[in-house]
Amino acid sequence: MQITHVGHSCVLVEAGGARLLVDPGTFAPGWEVIDDLDAVLVTHEHADHLDRDRLPTVLARNPRARLITEPGVAGQLAGTVDREAEPLPAGVATTVGDVVVTATGGRHAVIHVDIPRVGNVGYVISADGTVLYHPGDMLEAVPAGVDVLAVPLSAPWEAVKETVEFVRGVRAPVAFPIHDAILSPIGRGLYQRVLGSLTPDTQLRDLAGAGAVTF
Repeated sequence: MQITHVGHSCVLVEAGGARLLVDPGTFAPGWEVIDDLDAVLVTHEHADHLDRDRLPTVLARNPRARLITEPGVAGQLAGTVDREAEPLPAGVATTVGDVVVTATGGRHAVIHVDIPRVGNVGYVISADGTVLYHPGDMLEAVPAGVDVLAVPLSAPWEAVKETVEFVRGVRAPVAFPIHDAILSPIGRGLYQRVLGSLTPDTQLRDLAGAGAVTF
């Protein structure tokens, strides 16, 4: 499995003869010109995970790509893009080529009690003997058997103590930061040092700017 951290929560996964783009949002640059995609996956409706302005561009470049989303997002996109979005509820799996994608969770993490929680599914992506977990904006679901964890580094809904317990709970051998665009370079480094020091059983690898990395 090859993983490219495109930016923020946007990740390109190449495995099982397929190319999957996860969470193409407003904070990530350049994903709208990626070609040869087999699927575009969206965990939830927030703009930093779903750029509705650029989404039609990447779909037009990839006419055979499936659009797989959290169920609420599928309804919202109806009539706004050139294909029907496929809702994938928590607990349900689908296959893209030889890749198995299973949805987990169901609701976005709590930002504040006054802000309604929207739907959010994490994606467990399995192929070529490797399992990747991308949780979107949700730390509640802790699937077993994960080899590589995309871990949200900083968010209005997240505290470091929660991130540490999430990484410890998943127990993946390797994790890499996502959801990091709101941090300065100094802050990003600080968060990684704190997280790495408190989760010694998980190797924290920074994929930013590294291109496609093989796991």
